[in-house]
Amino acid sequence: MYPEDLRYTTDHEWVSAPNEDGIVRVGITAYAQEALGDIVYVSVNGVGSDVGSGETLGEVESTKSVSDVYVPVAGALVARNERLDQQPELLNSDPYGDGWIAELRPADPAALDGLLDAAAYQATLDHA
Repeated sequence: MYPEDLRYTTDHEWVSAPNEDGIVRVGITAYAQEALGDIVYVSVNGVGSDVGSGETLGEVESTKSVSDVYVPVAGALVARNERLDQQPELLNSDPYGDGWIAELRPADPAALDGLLDAAAYQATLDHA
């Protein structure tokens, strides 16, 4: 159910493998978007700044609630998905594709190895 090529956090964020420039994409998992319901607004903090692991990356607002999205690994926040300004529902319809939230350049690419693989993430949900 969860893409094998991504890494995950216990806070329900996903991280892609680095591209050729060392940049990763960050989004929320299908589990998170299902729990939130219809997403109506997405904000991202601090594009162009350095962010620490566990800091607030932004917020996702749905018809049910507002939830923080957290930085999965420390690094430089280089971009946000501007399509979400007009189409926040992309987080519901395509959370692992067009519904990515932000791009960041990890300060230490090895930190990605400390995140959960798909099976370990699924196990956290099974025990919740």
